Amino acid sequence: MEAIHAGIFSIVPPVLAIILALLTKDVVFSLLMGILSGTIIYTILAGLNPLVAPVEVLFNTSFANLDLYIIFFVFLLGALVQVISLSGGSAAYGRWGSRYLRSRRSTLLATAGLGCLIFVDDYFNCLTVGTVMKPLTDRQKISRAKLAYLIDSTSAPVCIIAPISSWAGAVGSSLRATGSFASDFSAFCATIPYNLYALLTLLMIVFLIFTGWDFGPMRKQEEMSAASTAPDDTARQAESPCKSGTVTDMVLPIVLLIVLAMLGMLYNGGFWAAGEPGYHSLTGALNNCTAAQALCWGGFGAVLFAFLLYVPRGLITFKEFMACVTEGFKNMIPANSILVLAWTISGLCRDQLLTAEFVRDAMTRSQIPGALLPAIIFVVAAFLSFSIGSSWGTFGILIPIIVPVATALSPNLLIVSLSATLGGSIFGDHCSPISDTTILSSTGAGCDHLTHVATQIPYALLVAGCCLFGYLVAGFSDGNLLLMFGATLAALISLITIMHFSCQKHAVSLPKEI
Repeated sequence: MEAIHAGIFSIVPPVLAIILALLTKDVVFSLLMGILSGTIIYTILAGLNPLVAPVEVLFNTSFANLDLYIIFFVFLLGALVQVISLSGGSAAYGRWGSRYLRSRRSTLLATAGLGCLIFVDDYFNCLTVGTVMKPLTDRQKISRAKLAYLIDSTSAPVCIIAPISSWAGAVGSSLRATGSFASDFSAFCATIPYNLYALLTLLMIVFLIFTGWDFGPMRKQEEMSAASTAPDDTARQAESPCKSGTVTDMVLPIVLLIVLAMLGMLYNGGFWAAGEPGYHSLTGALNNCTAAQALCWGGFGAVLFAFLLYVPRGLITFKEFMACVTEGFKNMIPANSILVLAWTISGLCRDQLLTAEFVRDAMTRSQIPGALLPAIIFVVAAFLSFSIGSSWGTFGILIPIIVPVATALSPNLLIVSLSATLGGSIFGDHCSPISDTTILSSTGAGCDHLTHVATQIPYALLVAGCCLFGYLVAGFSDGNLLLMFGATLAALISLITIMHFSCQKHAVSLPKEI
């Protein structure tokens, strides 16, 4: 399937899918329509059979972009959650955690802290944090939308500033391909202090937790949850335990999942491989690992361990265990369906090089003033990543363009421009309806996908607007880090305060802190 340059038509499939999702509230239908529009555009421009080719291109693209390891991992995690819940382990863990996390604030801080600790891979983060923290956040009547926001905000934004992560390897490979840096790892580390979107997202989480100043749709979800009328009450009741499991019955399978996944990443990353120079280090192995494969191994090992932990003791019968596995698989079908469709529409754009060529032409033909370069790059990266739902795809497209453009126009702003590229790429991964981590965050939290998107977008847009201001300051101050960060942080705090007081008169009081 050859690449087609479609110009402005390249953004039609993802934009159409996003608009339909927001209008119809049906993600699957919206993604299918977006994909179909893309295959029709490709068929027309390539001069193929208009009756057969759209469907042929659809399935070719879909199968080419499937990540079966992630699909199986999601299924296995669904099964693990189900059997842990039936054993009574989740309820016991909730009762135990409530002794130490006695307020909303402490529970939210613990959730955010756990998300920051699991920085190796974003998929791993999204599903693990939700599984561990759901029983505790439910007991504090924290909405599932808020939990999904915390999970999503501590996955990609944390991974992109963690030198030891699968993301560092992906960015490093793109930097290495430009041939402009003596050390791609050092170049990646240099971008961290200037990655405003990632840093401000984390600071916003802390500020919101301590002040409780939620606004917009998130405020409404929190008020509904505090009044015990949230739409996810039914889901919470469904998690009621049927057995007399203990905290150990929940903690051990989850810990084993984490340990096996980490060991799997080191193994397939070549940590113990013979004759592989550069792989015999923690950083090298994690940068070269196949995270999805390791997660699948860890998920299978955790489910098998849960079987050996529960069934021989009589806590769960064999039939109950297998019924839970089947039910867990069923529960994850919607999430996997959305994932497959999201991968397809993202792959459709990448495989045809539609968006890539459109952005490349726009960047190379325009005469950009050097001082405006970081801000413009941030906007372009944010728009592109939101459209295709992939941060890796975005910085994979943009970094080879940005490095020569920044070197020619404003060499002293090269690192700032790269940081703007990474930060803008994270924006789409953080909040796009068709982003895989957005989908997995809502899945891990047990939150409706579009509810998660609607409640998170105002927060993400607020941070993105402050980042745009920050990169303008950086451009005109010749990359002054303190001035850039100080101005951006002041703008963020000011805007959150304004948003809070503007809607306070209509707010319902949330539970008091203990």
